[in-house]
Amino acid sequence: MKKRKNKIIEEIKIIENASHASDIDVRRHFYAKLFAIAMPMALQNLVTSSLNLIDTFMISSLSTASIAGVTAANKLFFILFLFLFGISSGSSILTAQYWGVKDVKNIRRVLGICLMLGISGAFLFTTAALFVPEMVMRIFTNQPGAISEGASYLRIIGFSYIPTSITFAYVFILRSTGNVKLPMKISIIAIILNTFLNWVLIYGNLGAPALGVSGAAIATVIARGLEFALLMGIIYRNNEVAAARLNELLDINKIFFAKYIKTVLPVIFNELIWAVGVTMYDLVYGRMGESVMAAMGITKTIEQMTFFFIYSLGNASGVILGNQMGTGDMTQVFYYAKKLVKIMVIIGLSMSVILFLASGPLANFFQVEPLVATYIQNCIRVLAVVTVIKGLNMLIIVGILRSGGDTTFAMYLDGGAVWLVAVPLVFLGGFVWKLEIQYVYMLALTEEVVKVSIGLYRVWSKKWINNLIFED
Repeated sequence: MKKRKNKIIEEIKIIENASHASDIDVRRHFYAKLFAIAMPMALQNLVTSSLNLIDTFMISSLSTASIAGVTAANKLFFILFLFLFGISSGSSILTAQYWGVKDVKNIRRVLGICLMLGISGAFLFTTAALFVPEMVMRIFTNQPGAISEGASYLRIIGFSYIPTSITFAYVFILRSTGNVKLPMKISIIAIILNTFLNWVLIYGNLGAPALGVSGAAIATVIARGLEFALLMGIIYRNNEVAAARLNELLDINKIFFAKYIKTVLPVIFNELIWAVGVTMYDLVYGRMGESVMAAMGITKTIEQMTFFFIYSLGNASGVILGNQMGTGDMTQVFYYAKKLVKIMVIIGLSMSVILFLASGPLANFFQVEPLVATYIQNCIRVLAVVTVIKGLNMLIIVGILRSGGDTTFAMYLDGGAVWLVAVPLVFLGGFVWKLEIQYVYMLALTEEVVKVSIGLYRVWSKKWINNLIFED
């Protein structure tokens, strides 16, 4: 194993020092592939982020307690989301490399394990949301109004968790095999429906009762159910790569399962360790008052809205690098990685300037109290300062290190920065030093500064480059 890795590194050095007569062709192929994969992902993320923005805007018109309650309630889904992302992202590492040699049989085995783990986890989260919502809410906030509103939301939204876990698995398999347009189209349909149903059920339009936060939850459950049904129907009707029969999903032996776990388990732990760490931030925010909770909920929504292309570039990078490594041709992998880092720096700096200049109008877009709007503007400016660093970390951990199976190092990097640096600082800032929210938020983002320096060194070391599907 070590000899093989050293050989790969030496081959890369030879290529870097050689004449690049065909460099233009390589770049053209690279940019064409990146554009073809990243743009549909970006559009899907943009539409999804737009829905979150619309949801937040609609709920913000109800009351500060409503937006604080829904924000806190969605922390449960946030943990589930990262658990599912860990499983699916880890599965996509193997899928992308298997797709490099068009190994459909093993891709469907990966999908089978991904579904079993995802559905099992979603079942536990569904049980918590449906049967003990008040207990869940008290983890994230001690505000009575927020607890009441959030519990009402959880009792309904919990029904969407299991369908979402299945959709997640299939979407990541499709993306890893280059089919990014189908998930995008279905998401757009589901999001349009969700927005329409929000308008009807939150406010009581078209003769429907005005249900407030419960209406928002019902709209989401219906939209996610439709998304699941459409995705499954089209995949199996068109006999896509992910159209696995039950016997193909369960065709898993001990050797294959061990390879899967070795690759994916660190990614799952990575996401869960990071998710629990970020939840610690929310625990602090939730005890700084409803205004702070509302402001942070809106700030996170704006972050998703503005980072849509950054997230897409990170995921697309993993697909491109994974496919390349799966073919066994490692000589272009590091070349691609360097290109991706340069692209992310340019995009991150551009987004940073835009976000800082737009902080005022964005804060005033929502129908919130003046104090909440001030908090939002200040936090957006803090976010703008670290946008390029945050983007690089997304690319390095999700796109580069994981694509080469360097998942254990990524786990230590991500988890260590959160728990050893940011979490202690946030607790000190919120509970001991009694700082205003923008300064506490700044302390939370120290994790990004720690990760980027170590992460870039790891990328340039080339130790992350591994062909997983041919390893013994």
